[in-house]
Amino acid sequence: MASTPDLIADLRTRMARLEDGTPSAMPLATHPALAGLVQLRAGASYSVDSATLALALLAGPSRAGSWCAAVGVPDFGAEAAVALGVDLDRIVLVPDPGEQWLEVAAALVDVATVVLVRPGGRVTPSAAEKLSARLRKRGAALVCWGEWPRCEVRLTASEPAWAGVGQGHGHLRSRRLLVEARRGTAPPRRGALWFPAEDQSWVSEHRPVEPASVVTPVEGVA
Repeated sequence: MASTPDLIADLRTRMARLEDGTPSAMPLATHPALAGLVQLRAGASYSVDSATLALALLAGPSRAGSWCAAVGVPDFGAEAAVALGVDLDRIVLVPDPGEQWLEVAAALVDVATVVLVRPGGRVTPSAAEKLSARLRKRGAALVCWGEWPRCEVRLTASEPAWAGVGQGHGHLRSRRLLVEARRGTAPPRRGALWFPAEDQSWVSEHRPVEPASVVTPVEGVA
């Protein structure tokens, strides 16, 4: 786990950044698997539809030394997070914030670079805008596992296909997903990713294998 001096030093760095007016739109470390699909930026909010994408977005910043937080995710899988490259020493967990989940997420924006939240209720556009203003002021980013009004990018995963099982024999070795990134009214970006790939470790294998929008079917089971 991170030591108290490390935590204090990191918080001091964040406070200094607020005082010197560091631009809120600065790029943040992003998982290489998502290269070409999305670039995390401070001050922005992102929507995802799966645990895989949520953890992948936490992996880049946490591995780069930034503090991250997860709010309202009681089933946060530590083993899966590590497999996806998340540094657990840089993660603050608030698994059950109750009805105060939005207030808790807003408070954590002050000390974490990326905050993952799973909404416990409907988010109004006005509440989302207030938190967006806080994100811009603090130089942080929000990842919502669910719907979030006026988010920067919406990431969805579909068409899962497993490889490894033959005609009644073998075992599951790799999984392929089609990931789509939508930003406003712009044409969506699509890429096929392996989570995991057959020939590499979990941490390093998440990479685009086909940036084109048309994906070739993979043998296996869905």
